[in-house]
Amino acid sequence: MAHIQLKNISKTFGNHTALTGLNLDIADGEFFVLLGETGAGKTTTLRMIAGLEKPDEGQILIDGADVADWGAAERDVALVLQQYSLYPRYTVRENLEFPLKPKIRRIEPDEIKTRVDRVAKTLRIEHLLERKTDRLSGGEMQRVSIGRAIVRKPRVFLMDEPLSALDAKLREALRTELKNIQMNLGQTFLFVTHDQIEAMSMGDKVGVLNHGRIVQTGTPYEIYNNPRDTYVASFVGSPPMNLIDGKLVNGRAVMAPLNFELPFAGGAKTSGATDGRPLVFGIRPEDVYLESGAPVEARVHDVEN
Repeated sequence: MAHIQLKNISKTFGNHTALTGLNLDIADGEFFVLLGETGAGKTTTLRMIAGLEKPDEGQILIDGADVADWGAAERDVALVLQQYSLYPRYTVRENLEFPLKPKIRRIEPDEIKTRVDRVAKTLRIEHLLERKTDRLSGGEMQRVSIGRAIVRKPRVFLMDEPLSALDAKLREALRTELKNIQMNLGQTFLFVTHDQIEAMSMGDKVGVLNHGRIVQTGTPYEIYNNPRDTYVASFVGSPPMNLIDGKLVNGRAVMAPLNFELPFAGGAKTSGATDGRPLVFGIRPEDVYLESGAPVEARVHDVEN
């Protein structure tokens, strides 16, 4: 297990800024999900923790040690990618054994067999151990890829959108399995995805990444119910949160388009100088009820059952 901290990490590639002043704290044994759109900097963050990229600025700490100048092998992390990275001429057993075979590891053959058999049982691929990987389905290959990471017993698991190439039904099944595996292992997992369903259903904590910056970190409940800004409010949720412009008038928050107002939380302390200050109201679709005689009139654009 490991405690991971990223402090003021910045990274550029030529004229492109991938990360700017990124701060991240992942607790020991936590399933942390990094959620963001394509190009937000998710994979760059993962590659730097893995030791495949070096930050231009900042510190990468694993259990308090600054590993920014350490090689990938020294960090003892396992990386699972969207692509399966298996040896097609090897059997499933041989693929699972491969990370344990280098002489530097000094693992006895009996221990290798024990580890492989245990992982195969955990992932329910015992019946596939003697099959060549080029004869496996997508879901089976991803299980083997995850197994290759688990069998090493690393300090940290890094997962770069490992489920995105699978069909919806299989993704749902593997989400549950992967979360159960993490809970049973008690290991630190950093899972990267653009899929908010994966993030909200799997993560103990979620970090929302936008243009190379962490804009909010919290539990799935906190991210969904208390978004820090309009980006998080509109990005997390399907359908997204309704955002309505308003302003502050005499200590009250007024939605002029709807002819509706509410007491402002800081109204008692608000001076007249802030009158007219712009506000944004956020209302989740499931919190809207259609009733005759309701205090607000509005046009309904879409309805989903």
